[in-house]
Amino acid sequence: MGFDASQYSEDVRAILALDGNGARPMPLANGTPTKAAIDVLAATSATKLFPNSYSPTAAMSGLYLYFCAYDESHALSQDILSNEGSFWHGIMHRQEPDPGNAGYWFRRVGEHPIFDDLRGAAEALGFPVKGKWDPFAFIEYCEQARRNPGSAQEKTAMAVQLAEWQLLFDYCARQRT
Repeated sequence: MGFDASQYSEDVRAILALDGNGARPMPLANGTPTKAAIDVLAATSATKLFPNSYSPTAAMSGLYLYFCAYDESHALSQDILSNEGSFWHGIMHRQEPDPGNAGYWFRRVGEHPIFDDLRGAAEALGFPVKGKWDPFAFIEYCEQARRNPGSAQEKTAMAVQLAEWQLLFDYCARQRT
């Protein structure tokens, strides 16, 4: 899997460049917000950043989540009445950490088009996948991993979480024809 920030608008690339170009592993819980990026996001709109995308508001929620702006991501995702809104909402609660609430939102997601690619990426990163992608197994894995900071399990969970973010962000942010 190769995330390519150059596929997005100049404005989105500039925002992603403020912290890792969309390739910085996100913490499993309680990350430190990237204030410079959050300030830029607060001064613009989803439709300006993603004018022809599949889901501008979902892409914006994902950007806020990438920069550990949980409240801002939550405010957007809870009002997106789609699988993508539920997916971002579930990730946010998993990072909160509130695994029960995360599970509620992932039940609302059901099957998602990125699950096959996420399964492949997770398996390549060392996550033990059994059958189809199971977001509930991943919630539990993240819970165990965050209790073991610095462990191989934590590194794997963070890498899979980044792949998940990249796939879902790309799904929401890219133009649909």
